[in-house]
Amino acid sequence: MGEIKLLDCTLRDGGYINDWNFGHDNLVSVFERLVDAGVDIIEVGFLDERRPFDMDRSIMPNTDCMEKIYGDVDKKQAMVVGMIDYGTCGLENISPADESFLDGIRVIFKKHLREEAMVFCGELKKLGYKVFAQLVSVTSYNEEEMLDLVRLANHYKPYAVSMVDTYGLMHRNNLMYYFQIINENLDPEIGIGYHAHNNFQMGYANCISMLSKKINRLMIVDGTIYGMGKSAGNAPIELVAMHMNQSLDKNYQISQILEAIDSNIAQFCQQTTWGYNMFYYLAASNDCHPNYVTYLMDKRTLSVSSINEILGKLEGEKKLLYDKNYIERLYVDYQKNEINDEEYKEALARELRGKKILVIGPGASIKHENERQKVIEYMDRENPIIISINFLTKRIKPDFVFLSNAKRYVQLATKFAKDKHRVIATSNVTEMTAGAFEFKLNYSTLIDEDAEIIDNSLMMLIKALADIGVGKVALAGFDGYSIKSANYYNRAMEYDFVKKKADYINKYTRDFLDSIKDRIEVEFVTKSHYEEETV
Repeated sequence: MGEIKLLDCTLRDGGYINDWNFGHDNLVSVFERLVDAGVDIIEVGFLDERRPFDMDRSIMPNTDCMEKIYGDVDKKQAMVVGMIDYGTCGLENISPADESFLDGIRVIFKKHLREEAMVFCGELKKLGYKVFAQLVSVTSYNEEEMLDLVRLANHYKPYAVSMVDTYGLMHRNNLMYYFQIINENLDPEIGIGYHAHNNFQMGYANCISMLSKKINRLMIVDGTIYGMGKSAGNAPIELVAMHMNQSLDKNYQISQILEAIDSNIAQFCQQTTWGYNMFYYLAASNDCHPNYVTYLMDKRTLSVSSINEILGKLEGEKKLLYDKNYIERLYVDYQKNEINDEEYKEALARELRGKKILVIGPGASIKHENERQKVIEYMDRENPIIISINFLTKRIKPDFVFLSNAKRYVQLATKFAKDKHRVIATSNVTEMTAGAFEFKLNYSTLIDEDAEIIDNSLMMLIKALADIGVGKVALAGFDGYSIKSANYYNRAMEYDFVKKKADYINKYTRDFLDSIKDRIEVEFVTKSHYEEETV
């Protein structure tokens, strides 16, 4: 049976959590503990020529910087490696291995760059390094592409070829599928590695599966202390080491790793969490890039089941190569759900045309005494028909609720069932109970596909009211957006991503209101950033 080695990549992969700013004392302390634990291979950071040298960070522009950070530490039996994301650090930044603190370099690359990346690996090998070819998103390879990668590896002969489960998609069956292709076709002098991410909580289990294979070549499994790493994190090295001690007659000093958790790593978990959660489950279960999930969740208009349905429509190479325009089209197409809304519009016009209309939004102003008093005085004076948008409050009972946000509808479903509100819903929102929506309007005719936020609910309702002949509307609780203060009466409704776009949304809304003023007059009852600069 071939040799089996344990590789720790905390100081490199864990750095995504804290922008590699561990602090110099922590960098040295973690490294020393891993050495004393007997970990075979220790990855101490990224080589990236775009980043300036910083003694506190494990990301640096050239190999000479490694000596500056770790040079005073005795690495004893450990093999020390760094990592290059192919294309981010040229050969001019790599000193020969006999002049470097590093023994090896791992090179990560996507499959469409495999030819160039393997040539680069060959050049690193000429400099005397043990070179690891790291196959980013290994699950994106088909058999033909994997065999081509193996052909390249057999030519350049790296120290090891590692399967990188970038998005945590692997279960035992597909891990073994790729393992078998590589093992049966790779030169026996080249090792096989595995780097797990934990979206499905399979990192540790897959490491055990990998280690159970009896092969006549070097085998390497990766882990990080406490599973530290971006997104769902990595296989926890303390668990992998424990298994190797128990089942493979290893003698890793796990107490040293536990000390590192307590003294060096736990503090970062308190600042930015990592590990399994629903977000990463959605990405992994749909075999897709996590940015697609981020994009759809940031919309804050979709239920989780709807997000899952849209992710299920991703196809082919697009699944793992994030394309914002592609997911935007899928989102819009999913939301449209075209209906014939003419009868609904005519019925709604009979209800609202010629009436005083007050539209209530969820802005923070509606809970402030002075602003709320303005609303009460307006209601007493004008006796308007009240329409609330995507929310309900005990302070004001609406005559109608306008629903354009499926997520908000799911959250409010119990209240709707109890209080029997009259609902005006756009066609992207699916009724949970037949007949729940008295009026239905086409989503696609109310959105602005050229806007950064295409389905602003206030603008959608104002368009709808203008279309049915309402000539004037009053607004309360539409405060606009502020970077500094709360934007909603209920903090649970806050959108962090919207705060970042506050100036854009405020200006866009003012421009919209100005553009539609010939069709419908808008009056503000409570203070609003939208009112500024309007004509």
